[in-house]
Amino acid sequence: MPLQLTRPLAVFDLETTGVNLAVDRIVELAIVKILPDGSRLVKRKLINPQIPIPVAASDIHGITDEMVKDAPAFKQVANEVRQFLDNCDLAGYNSNRFDLPLLAEEFLRSGLEFDVSNRRLLDVQKLYHMMEPRTLSAAYKFYCDKDLNNAHSAEADAMATFEILESQLHRYPQVGSSVESVIKFTGEEQIVDFARRFVMENGVEIFNFGKHKGRPVTDVLKAEPQYYDWMMKGDFPLHTKQKLTEILNRTLLKKA
Repeated sequence: MPLQLTRPLAVFDLETTGVNLAVDRIVELAIVKILPDGSRLVKRKLINPQIPIPVAASDIHGITDEMVKDAPAFKQVANEVRQFLDNCDLAGYNSNRFDLPLLAEEFLRSGLEFDVSNRRLLDVQKLYHMMEPRTLSAAYKFYCDKDLNNAHSAEADAMATFEILESQLHRYPQVGSSVESVIKFTGEEQIVDFARRFVMENGVEIFNFGKHKGRPVTDVLKAEPQYYDWMMKGDFPLHTKQKLTEILNRTLLKKA
């Protein structure tokens, strides 16, 4: 059954210098925006990451330093990209764990916030792995009976992801035909920070790493305030630091 939309759905994919949220950068961005009337808008940009692209990364997506040397830095296109995504729900393949966190980091590095609190975040990989654990290329073959040419081209991957989603809706009518119904079926994640240094348990932010793993963040900040300084000076993603600061400020307000 066709996807039913009440507002635009932006299906996006990134090619990057690597997978470290704190240090790696976007080299290609593609967004396929599907409007409620079924029409589509596509935005694709090469991005100069302003750091060398490792050979191992270029071997995967085919993008080299030479190809992006005259491309804009993300900061130069950040406003344009954010406006294109305005009022859109977001979808991708493994997007909740990688593409979205890295995109948010790039916005923060550019001095812009990217609020997802009122957006639906649909990760096509999550539904796929629940039903048919495979790779993106295998998913495309399985659901669409097509070979994924130009794999690791951001636009090709984003378009393939949307086609897979449409095929999933036909194959699994029990998941419904709206962004809301699919997310209800797969379960909606309560994201604190995109790098998942914190997780939400029973409405409380909990450390998800290190010596304080399993402890409420507020308890640690009260008992060991220097831990905040250590994290803020450490090699953590900006989004993680932003959320830590929000928790600290909320804690201080409660004390006051």
